[in-house]
Amino acid sequence: MLKRHGCSWHQRARRAIERDDDAVEVWKRETWPRVRGPRRSAVPGSSSRTRPDSR
Repeated sequence: MLKRHGCSWHQRARRAIERDDDAVEVWKRETWPRVRGPRRSAVPGSSSRTRPDSR
């Protein structure tokens, strides 16, 4: 049906045309570490939601 009307099927681009890759890299390097925050320590805990950790 598309060919009959002179059209063809196109797959969308995965990135926006307006994307500024340099600005994205600066954001990831400078802003993201502050936003992400510190990781939690690897302390074994309880898998039960109803019973607190019995340490």
